[in-house]
Amino acid sequence: MKDLRRMRSNDRKVICYYGSWSVYRPGLGKFDISHIDASLCTHLIYAFAGLGESGEVKILDPWNDLPDGGGKDGYRKFNALRKDNPELKTMIGMGGWNEGSSKYSSLATNETMREKFADNVVEFLKKYGFNGFDLDWEYPCQRGGSPCDKENFVQLLKTLRKRFDRESEQLVLSAAVASAEMSASKSYDIRAVCESLDFVNVMCYDLHGSWDKKTGVNAPLYPGTWETDYEKKLNVDSCIQFWLSQGAPAEKLVLGVPFYGRGFTLANASQSSGIGAPAYSGSEPGPYTREAGMLGYNEILEDIAKGWQVHFQEEQKVPYAVHGNQWVGYDDERSLKDKTDYIKKHGLGGAMAWSIETDDFLGTAGKKYPLLNVLHRELRGDGATYYTDYN
Repeated sequence: MKDLRRMRSNDRKVICYYGSWSVYRPGLGKFDISHIDASLCTHLIYAFAGLGESGEVKILDPWNDLPDGGGKDGYRKFNALRKDNPELKTMIGMGGWNEGSSKYSSLATNETMREKFADNVVEFLKKYGFNGFDLDWEYPCQRGGSPCDKENFVQLLKTLRKRFDRESEQLVLSAAVASAEMSASKSYDIRAVCESLDFVNVMCYDLHGSWDKKTGVNAPLYPGTWETDYEKKLNVDSCIQFWLSQGAPAEKLVLGVPFYGRGFTLANASQSSGIGAPAYSGSEPGPYTREAGMLGYNEILEDIAKGWQVHFQEEQKVPYAVHGNQWVGYDDERSLKDKTDYIKKHGLGGAMAWSIETDDFLGTAGKKYPLLNVLHRELRGDGATYYTDYN
């Protein structure tokens, strides 16, 4: 029997990403900073800033982020949420899928550029009032990156850590990372990456989607007995256990959960509509997110209210919903309870939500923020959790 582990609930994190572009969504999907419930998060991350050509932090949407020219002044309003929750940390996120990889690869190659970048980040945090920085480089050694990225990413994080530690105010440093072994093993020296970071946002979602040409749930907790050996690695447990096996400290790993689903258009709904059913494309776009192949949880709840049939896959501990030839696999309150139990069982650092604006933030189907409330209630409740590991 290994040592009894103990993790106080007030040490567990609830990391909330805010997709700032959601202010442009139509109707009930339009999400403003005023909709954020700061009491439900320990850390809020404003997504995204970009990387400029000279290693500066690039503001991608000045009208939304700044007050100039009658802008929406997003940075100031976002950081002012700390008045509602004095323990809250507000952070700027840099990167994301649309930023690509090549310019981050170029930056990380050069020591002088790394140091200049670290100075620029600290200057940016001070200027706009953020408590920390989250780097979402997707991904080192991939998507136009270099084979040297794995080591250079470590050096970049070390440079940021060293520069942050020179400040009198304790600045938070985190990164969002690929979760699955086949991607993470290419991109990261996991033990070394974790050394420089306060926590690691492990993106345990997009494990299945319309690229598979058959239905699969976005973020299953466990593998299914019907899956191939390759597919059995595409679940939350396999991802987290890989990171742990490579030397990641459990208390630094924050399990990312999706507040959205991955959807499909079935090839023949009358013959097959379960997991693994043939699909020829992504699902039809939702009214708010307006992206084929994905639906926000708020959109899914509206579809369920219209008669979509909900099923729960017991092996994988996740739901999916079907209507005609439309199919979506997602997370709900029940599946997130299972994931928070998993976090506590394995002594992980907490949960990360991508992203809060696709929760039912208005409470149109009942209570406001049903998913985020599960994370907060289960991970931040009073007292301590004890468990024994018999492995």
